[in-house]
Amino acid sequence: MGSFVKSIEYLKALSGHATTFYDAEMLTLYWETKPEIIAKLLPPPLKPAKRPLVHAFVANYPKTSFAPPYKEAGLFILADYNGELGMYCLSMPITDGMGMAMGREICGLPKKMSDISFEKNDNVLKASVSRHGIEFFNITASLNDKFNESDAKSIIDEYSPDDLPYFNVKYSKAIDGSGFDLPPTLVKQSITKDYKVTKDAEVRINMIDSPTDPWTELEVVRVLGGVYTVSTNVLLKGTVLEQIPPMTYLPYAQIKWDF
Repeated sequence: MGSFVKSIEYLKALSGHATTFYDAEMLTLYWETKPEIIAKLLPPPLKPAKRPLVHAFVANYPKTSFAPPYKEAGLFILADYNGELGMYCLSMPITDGMGMAMGREICGLPKKMSDISFEKNDNVLKASVSRHGIEFFNITASLNDKFNESDAKSIIDEYSPDDLPYFNVKYSKAIDGSGFDLPPTLVKQSITKDYKVTKDAEVRINMIDSPTDPWTELEVVRVLGGVYTVSTNVLLKGTVLEQIPPMTYLPYAQIKWDF
């Protein structure tokens, strides 16, 4: 029989389990935007890197260690923290409630429940992300082992390698809605990937403005290309970097909410 209260022994057993995504099927795509856009969207102490790189993904997770199968997407911008490069997450649509809760509460990710499609037929992959009846992100990829741009591979290898960490901000909003109960805290997390399939892709990106999911703010200046992968991914334990002054972070704190 289940219970709302779990024993310490049960919780200790759970704590040893890795957060694993088995045979994760992902399309990750890269484009360059304007440097001033990156500068506007990064909360201090994060700073723009030398390249105004954006990366987004759409994923199908057929099996995980913590939840039923679900789909997910993400939008990231390249950031510099005291000389260390990482990707700062602006948005992470998701189709599973438990995955959303875990990502928001433990990792600080701005996850929101969404409708996500992910369909692969031979060497063509089509995916889209919708919320509130607006399909704000739609992509088509030709998995032909070619990028859109000839220099895409060198840029991705230099600025978005597999071991690049992710930067997020954790916080707790005040009970009276006026600010924070717990101060905003910059955290870092990484993922390991064991690849089974890797294919470079030419991609077409179509974005529609949405008031609650403003992905169009990341203006596409140059599409570099995409990478289709099938891999087993393990989310590693995160680390705390530093606290952020509440009033400094307040303008950036709304990415988890629909205002």
